[in-house]
Amino acid sequence: MKKLFTFSLLSMLMIALLSNSCKKADTPPTNTELLTRSPWILLSASASGTDVTNNPLLTCFKDNIITFAAAGTFNVNESAVICSPSTAGNFTWTFQSGETQLVLSAPLFPGGSGTFSLSVLNESSLVISQNVTIPPSPTPIAVIFTFRH
Repeated sequence: MKKLFTFSLLSMLMIALLSNSCKKADTPPTNTELLTRSPWILLSASASGTDVTNNPLLTCFKDNIITFAAAGTFNVNESAVICSPSTAGNFTWTFQSGETQLVLSAPLFPGGSGTFSLSVLNESSLVISQNVTIPPSPTPIAVIFTFRH
């Protein structure tokens, strides 16, 4: 009887160990899951290596809350400081070029477009860039925008 009990116990232990080792590892989140996890707020902006976060042209954008939905829509909520004209509303978004570009149906910032190069997208950061024309200069320059949750 003792041998049967020991054999049964060892069998159950082996089955438990084998079934546990066969589980698949957690899959990393997709870019869509990372983008849509929670709202984003502008943390910083830099143009040609110079911090332009406090540029008067960006004042009304710094407190905007941008919320992306998995269905391909996003919302801009202007919070306390309202832009004139308003940038609030509902828009659409997609990934393009193998998810290296984030394409929005409306520009987020004046002098820019809706197409951004995607540099970083993880659980806490979204870093996108594009060429922006910042008045009074007529020449577009590369601007990097960093967002956080």
